[in-house]
Amino acid sequence: MQPTGFSNRLSEKWRFWILLLGLAVGAVLGFLGRMDSGLPVQWNYQFLDAYLKYSASGKAAHNAVVVDIDDISLSAAGQWPWPRYRIAALIQAVANAEPAAIGLDILFSEPDRTSLKNIQSSFKRDFGLNLSFLGAPPGLSDNDGYLGQVLSGSGTDVVGAFYFYFDHSGKEGTLAPPAFHISGRTDLLTLNDAPGVLGNIDEIAAGLKFSGFINSQPDSDGMLRRMPLLIQYQGALYPHLSLATFMRSLGVDTARIEADGNGPVIHVGSHLIPIDKKGFALLRFNGGPYLYSAVSAADVLNGTFQRADIKDKIVFVGSSAAALNDLHSTIFDSQFPGLKMQVAVADDIASDGFVREPLWSDTAVMLASIAMGLLVSTLFIVLRGPIQLIVGSSALAVLVFLGSAYLIHSASIFVSPLMPMTVIAVLFALFTTTRFAIEKRQAYAWFKMLANARQLVMESMAAVAETRHPETGAHIKRTQNYVRAVAEKLRSDGHYTEILTPEFIDLLFVSAPLHDIGKVGIPDNILLKSDSLTPPEFELMKKHAEYGRNIICSAAQRIEGDNFLSLAGEIAFTHHEMWDGSGYPQGLAGQEIPLSGRIMIVADVYDALINRRCYKDAFAHEYSIELMRKSRATMFDPVIFDAFLSIERNIREIALTYQDLEKSGPVLGDR
Repeated sequence: MQPTGFSNRLSEKWRFWILLLGLAVGAVLGFLGRMDSGLPVQWNYQFLDAYLKYSASGKAAHNAVVVDIDDISLSAAGQWPWPRYRIAALIQAVANAEPAAIGLDILFSEPDRTSLKNIQSSFKRDFGLNLSFLGAPPGLSDNDGYLGQVLSGSGTDVVGAFYFYFDHSGKEGTLAPPAFHISGRTDLLTLNDAPGVLGNIDEIAAGLKFSGFINSQPDSDGMLRRMPLLIQYQGALYPHLSLATFMRSLGVDTARIEADGNGPVIHVGSHLIPIDKKGFALLRFNGGPYLYSAVSAADVLNGTFQRADIKDKIVFVGSSAAALNDLHSTIFDSQFPGLKMQVAVADDIASDGFVREPLWSDTAVMLASIAMGLLVSTLFIVLRGPIQLIVGSSALAVLVFLGSAYLIHSASIFVSPLMPMTVIAVLFALFTTTRFAIEKRQAYAWFKMLANARQLVMESMAAVAETRHPETGAHIKRTQNYVRAVAEKLRSDGHYTEILTPEFIDLLFVSAPLHDIGKVGIPDNILLKSDSLTPPEFELMKKHAEYGRNIICSAAQRIEGDNFLSLAGEIAFTHHEMWDGSGYPQGLAGQEIPLSGRIMIVADVYDALINRRCYKDAFAHEYSIELMRKSRATMFDPVIFDAFLSIERNIREIALTYQDLEKSGPVLGDR
């Protein structure tokens, strides 16, 4: 009989609790997946970033371009900030190339200090001097006003920039009512409501009919993945600079908020821009910043650029110079210029490339987590082998991951596989540990059953010998306990520790009862003789050691593996060998005698002395010990005999506990 597979022994009660545990773990982790912060969110970002990197097109954006006041431009035309007339010249040069629209990613919140008018004012205030400039056209005395005039008369719609404050209200700048009308299902949105704004000075603001904010907000890990496309200020909705510029490229100034099965969208022209309820759009970058084209401002001012690079495209004018520190950490570059971020957003709008996190994603994660909990629980109930469970759980995890990857690849929808996969991992670890513990417990019970069966076999075999020699009574119980007590004492004293392991001592205990099994082969007239044996009779009596070994070895041949009868055969064959070599059947001496035989002879002789035999009366304990002392180093191993003497009280307790039922013995008192 062998134990059956664990899953076959599961009761209905166990199956119910396992399924309930899977359901509970799935529900709890699915609920944690709905959290907007903490470790789950950070791991969700890891999956999202991996998907976005894998699905990036790697192609250059062709819908928009930047005119970059880069380090080369600053080196050629002077350090920042440039005079407003130079900005005006740059804007006019770009406008002359006939772009679809111009987004000015520069905020002019202070007057130009290089303006002639402002220089005159400063000298008047600081020194009381009235300066005058000869030859300067009236229109160039005010750089800010001049820029405003160019912005309004460039012939191309220029969208200006402003910035919303959220940490404090500050002093409100100039911000006209929005030129863009956002209507429709605005009730679907809970936009950030800005308490303050930083706008352009009046002279420049007057030249800008359209404008958009330039705020951005990284995720909790500092990575910029999404861009706010709408922000509310004083009850009105304002668009991001990239969205506003894109709308002007289409020649529209209206947009509608609509809803589809995945959440709110901004409907602009023929484009649907997916956003969340906060107005954020999840970007899909083509790759690194190098994929977003840039034309150096120096080349534009010098007229050395290719007109085709700008014509009919959305152009964003700004600066990516490192000293201005308008850099953002993205999945492709830790220093992605903010100016090129505008192009990335505009290109995603034009190509409908945004990724969606649908409103139903939390529900999907919850349901998937619960489903995985129930499926893993079912696998644990149904499958037997650990390899099957590993393969089954791994297949579920791969299925979840591939399902999430398919959604983002085919529909640009991101539903994180984190929590369903975590449910699989947690339950696999929990169930594997539980299964191991239960299997170990059942294996232990099976081992105990085998051990009991082994003990029963040995005692039954010993009982056969006992029926031939009835006056020995509880001899086998006493001797096996003597043997164990002596072996444990030897081990505690540091003797034979390599041999006397706990397992060996246990086997020694269960094997000792078979030491006289060979007496079944001795005739009754010799075995039960009350007088002394004659020399021929004694020679025949000595045969019981060899008979015992043969009987046990014959039985052992039918047992596979680590044979527990081997030690019993060794004890039966050598327990009459003596330390000085005068024993039988082989005449072994000293360490030639197996340790089991050397221990057994001490126990056997002591028990024979203190108990009645057919050929003698029982001797008192003290007298028996004195007789044995005389045989130290002749019959007995001195080390083993000394260990026996050191636990004399324990030996006497064993003899008393398992004494024969006959009134005549054992005699344990003083003689």
